[in-house]
Amino acid sequence: MRDPISKTARAMQPSGIRKFFDVVAEMPDAISLGVGEPDFDTPWHVREAGIYSLEKGRTFYTSNAGLMELRQEVSNYYVRKHNLTYDAKSEVLITVGGSEAIDMALRAMCDPGDEVIIPEPCYVSYVPCARLAGAVPVTIPLQEKNEFRLTPEELLDAITDKTKVLILAFPNNPTGAVMEREDLEKIAKICVEKDIFVVSDEIYGELTYTGKPHVTIASLEGMRERTVVINGFSKAYAMTGWRLGFVTGPAEIIGQITKLHQFAIMCAPTTSQYAGIEALRNGDDDIAKMRESYNQRRRFLVKTLRDMGLPCFEPYGAFYVFPSIKHLGMTSDEFATKLLEQEKLAVVPGTAFGDCGEGFLRISYAYSMNELKEALSRLANFINNL
Repeated sequence: MRDPISKTARAMQPSGIRKFFDVVAEMPDAISLGVGEPDFDTPWHVREAGIYSLEKGRTFYTSNAGLMELRQEVSNYYVRKHNLTYDAKSEVLITVGGSEAIDMALRAMCDPGDEVIIPEPCYVSYVPCARLAGAVPVTIPLQEKNEFRLTPEELLDAITDKTKVLILAFPNNPTGAVMEREDLEKIAKICVEKDIFVVSDEIYGELTYTGKPHVTIASLEGMRERTVVINGFSKAYAMTGWRLGFVTGPAEIIGQITKLHQFAIMCAPTTSQYAGIEALRNGDDDIAKMRESYNQRRRFLVKTLRDMGLPCFEPYGAFYVFPSIKHLGMTSDEFATKLLEQEKLAVVPGTAFGDCGEGFLRISYAYSMNELKEALSRLANFINNL
C-alpha cells in the first residue's frame, strides 16, 4: 500500500506550544503559563452584539469577504489609528482568525521555490505555512543584544535573487520585542530597493507599553502597495474563541487571497462578524483597561524573574516574557519538562519558536496576578532546588 500521507505533511512537526498544553490539561493542580490567550472575558457589549445577531436569526452565510459593515469598520480603524486608507470593498478580507490570513496570504503570494524571510524566534505557524505554499523559508536568528529587533544588516545578508516575501511580526510572539518607526523605516527602504513584499502580522499591535503608538510598516513611504497586514480580534479584544481576523492590502493581492479563502473557508462565522463590528466601533476603552492590566503584570514578571536570577530582556509588546536559562546547564526542553514534572508548572521552551530560541523560555502573563504569583513561587522553588 502506498503511503497515504504527503511528504510535506509528514515532515511537519506538531506545535511545541500545544505539546505542554495537552499535558497540563490532564494534570490536576497544574498551572499553565504557556498559552497566549487573554484571561479576560470578551467585553459584555461585544458578546451582547453576537447574542443579538443570533436572536435576530442572522445565521446565514455572509459574502466570502465578510460583512460589508465589518469591512468598513476595519477600514475606519486604519484611518483612525494609522491614517491609512483601505477600500472596504476590494482591500479588506475578514478571515477565520489571523492564522488563516497568514496561510492564505503566503499561498496567494508565493510560487514554488520563492524564498520567504522569517526572523526568529517567531510564531509557530510561519515556517510551516511557507512550506505549505511551496516556498522556501529562510530564517534569521534575531539577537538579544539587539532587543530581538530585525536589523538592516541581518535582512540584507538573508536576501537572494529568490527572495519574495519578508514576514514581520511585531510586537513579537514569543519575545515581546517591538519595532519602532525608525527601525521600520530602515527595513522599508531595503524592501523597496530590493522589490520585496511584506506580510506584517500585527495581531498584538494594540498591546504595546513604550508610551508610543504601534506603527505599521504599511504606513511608511512606498510600503502600502507591497504590504499585506494581518490583524484580528483575539488578543486585543479577548476574542480568541470567536475565530475572527482580517487582512488588508493592495486590491490585487487581497483579491487572490479572497479567492483561496472562498474555496477553503467560504466565510468567517457570521455571529463573530457582528460581534466584531461592535468591538471595532466601541472597544477602545476595553483595550485600554486590559492593556493597563497587562502592563502591571509585565513589570511584575520582569522584576521577579530578574530577582530570582533569570536574565530577562525588557519586552515592550504582546503579553510574553522571554527569560534566559542558558546559565543553568539545561536545554529549554529539559528545563520545561522537569519544571512541569516537579512543580506542575508549564512554560514553553524557546525552541518551539525556532532553533535560536534555545536557552530561553516563553512565559505568558495573560493570567491573573494570583496565578502569576503562585506560578513564580513554583518557578523559584524549582530553581532553588537545582
